[in-house]
Amino acid sequence: MIQVSFAQKPISLIEREAAFSASGTLKNRPGVLLQTCNRIEFYEGEGCVQEEQIRHLYRVVSGLESNMLGEVAIQGQVKTAYMEASGKFKLSRELHWLFQTALFVGKRVRTESGISRGAMSHSQAAVEIICKSGINLDKALISIIGAHKLNEDIIRFLQSKGAETIFLGNKSFEKAQIIANKFSCKTFRLDQLTEFLSFTDILISATSAPHTIVDLAAFPKGKQMLIVDLAVPRDIDERIGNIEGVTLYNVESIENAVSHNVDSRKCEIIKAEQIIEEEIEKFFRKQEKYVAVTSGNKSY
Repeated sequence: MIQVSFAQKPISLIEREAAFSASGTLKNRPGVLLQTCNRIEFYEGEGCVQEEQIRHLYRVVSGLESNMLGEVAIQGQVKTAYMEASGKFKLSRELHWLFQTALFVGKRVRTESGISRGAMSHSQAAVEIICKSGINLDKALISIIGAHKLNEDIIRFLQSKGAETIFLGNKSFEKAQIIANKFSCKTFRLDQLTEFLSFTDILISATSAPHTIVDLAAFPKGKQMLIVDLAVPRDIDERIGNIEGVTLYNVESIENAVSHNVDSRKCEIIKAEQIIEEEIEKFFRKQEKYVAVTSGNKSY
């Protein structure tokens, strides 16, 4: 019988450390070890698969059990865990079957429902808004202010969408250079900001400064620009948003977009669950046929 012999969601730091320590003893046992930031599960054995085990894995790979509903990363994490186990061990036919069907289900859920659509983070939402603006990213000059994880994520997402010319500025020029080197971007010093604004198409700012970084008086006249201000308090003078040809989004706009997407994903849960139940039924029909062939029409 297939067993999920180690499955939990560590919630405290102590529990998390204990769980990951225990998982080390499972790495050399023939089975599939699924390890993520908040989940450790071990699948092993052969023979029949219980309905609750199938439903659990199908929900996991579909993103229904993730902290971020409908997350896409879990699909790849499950696939990686399965492929690594397949390469290292001789897994049972039933384990292969369970994980292959789970990966199919995860793909089907994301294709046929909206459970994974829409940005769920500030960085994703900012890039989503930029992409919807119609600006050609491979030709746009993008200036970003602030050297930190949020802007790293934004740079990564922009480059994945085709952005080629990105300049990064920061109060500490050295910090900006470290991130710029990581992503093959260019840097500028903040005392060059006014000059850079004159040829910037997209401006993204997210600093911890207690005052505005871009004042109305410093903004180039007649300049068209898309601006995303993720700072609290704001980096960009609000009056700049009233200039013809300028579109300014602030952090409230971004958070509203994320909130809307969260609500939209929640509305897709029922559809995702219906797909999972359909696939569980298919799994058992195939399992019964297999048992009939291999054991004289005896069912589980």
